[in-house]
Formats: sequence, C-alpha cells, structure tokens
Amino acid sequence: MTSRPPLNPNVTARIAGGLYLLLAVFGAFSMLYVPSSLFVEQDILRTLDNIVASEGLFRMGIVGALVTQVVQIATVVFLYRVLKPVNRVYALLMVVFVLLAVPIAMLNELAFVAPLLLLTNPEFATVFSGEQVRSFVALSLDLHESGIMIAHVFWGLWLFPMGYLVYKSGYLPKLIGILLMIGCFGYLIDTATFFLLPDFGVTVSEFTFVGELLLPLWLVIKGVDKRGWEQRTHAVSNTHQSAQFTA
Repeated sequence: MTSRPPLNPNVTARIAGGLYLLLAVFGAFSMLYVPSSLFVEQDILRTLDNIVASEGLFRMGIVGALVTQVVQIATVVFLYRVLKPVNRVYALLMVVFVLLAVPIAMLNELAFVAPLLLLTNPEFATVFSGEQVRSFVALSLDLHESGIMIAHVFWGLWLFPMGYLVYKSGYLPKLIGILLMIGCFGYLIDTATFFLLPDFGVTVSEFTFVGELLLPLWLVIKGVDKRGWEQRTHAVSNTHQSAQFTA
C-alpha cells in the first residue's frame, strides 16, 4: 500500500489565493461592472433599452455570476486544506457557510433570466402590454438585488471562522485575520440596513473588505510559514494518535 505524498502547504495556499483573486474578478464583473453599465437608477426605460442593446453583456453577467459561485466552492476547498490544522470544526463551518450561499446566489440569477425572456421572446409581446413588461422587469431587477443581499448573510458569515483560523494559525498574519472578521460584520450590516433602513444609502462592506483583498495577495505572494503550518499539522496528528491510543 503506497502512502500519499505529503501536502505542500505553499502550493495549496497559492492555489487558494489565486482562486480567491479569480473569484473577485468574476464577482466584480457580474455584480459591479455589468449593472453599472446597463442599469440607470430611477429610469426603467433607459435600463430596458440598455439591456436590449447590450444583450450579450447582460448574458455574460449571468454566466459570470454562475462561474463566480463555482470558483467560490473551489476556493473554500483549498482554504479548508490550508486552515484545517488550526481547528477542523471552524474550517468545516467556513465550508458550510459557502455551500449555503452558493445555491442562493445561483438561483437568484433566475431574476435576471426573466427580463431576458420578457424582452427577447416575441410571444410575450402579444400577451403583455409595454407597461406590464416594464413593471415585470423592474420587479425582477429589484428581486435580484434583494437576493444578493440575502446571499450577503453567508458571504459575511464565512469570513468569521476564516478570520479566526487565520488569526490563530501562527503561520499567517494576525492582522489579516482581524480584518476578515471585521469584514463579516460589514456584510451583515449591509443586509440589515437594506431591509430595515432602505434609505440608509451606505454600503458598509465597501469599507470592510480589505481582509478579503489582503489574504489572497498574501497567499499568492508569500504563501504560509511552512514551519508553523507543519508544527500545527504535527500537533493535530499527535493529538489524534493519543486519543486513539487512549480509546
């Protein structure tokens, strides 16, 4: 029976960091660039015209959002492998929060599919008036925004166990861990204010996302302190062996 080759933590860390950066690129494209290019606040007519004129870009935004969720799954798998030696329970909690967020975000893209069907399928033109189509599209866009804010709950929650693991690891900077935990509350505050104070007008996560930028950059450029990671891994292995021996 052949034994598995030992895990190289820095290879795993750099893959995790690269995927996290890729996640940010796809997320920024689908959730920031496409809406800012096509949607005109308080002007549904111009928004409809933009969607029809740039249908390809709108469709790319939907695909980009779906790809973002797939990349997020891959990202958390590799982050789990990097951070598991610190605390397996917290690492699993991090994975669970991501796996809860993914289906919410993917199903939410149906709210963007609806406007495409209404605007591009000629059969709907014979059933609904222009005013009805505009109302349905406006409702779909609002529902999509609300769905994103619901997903924000889990996009925030996964940062807390991840930040805690980074802080306690000993092989990644404590400051990044603190910033990640702060980032968690930024997302949660955004969701609360969106539904409770719709006129609040401030997106808190725009000011608390720094940890999510620093962590992938650190992982890609610096990796982890290999000695510290190995010490954590050996300590966990020794604890498990002692528990088995005692049992």
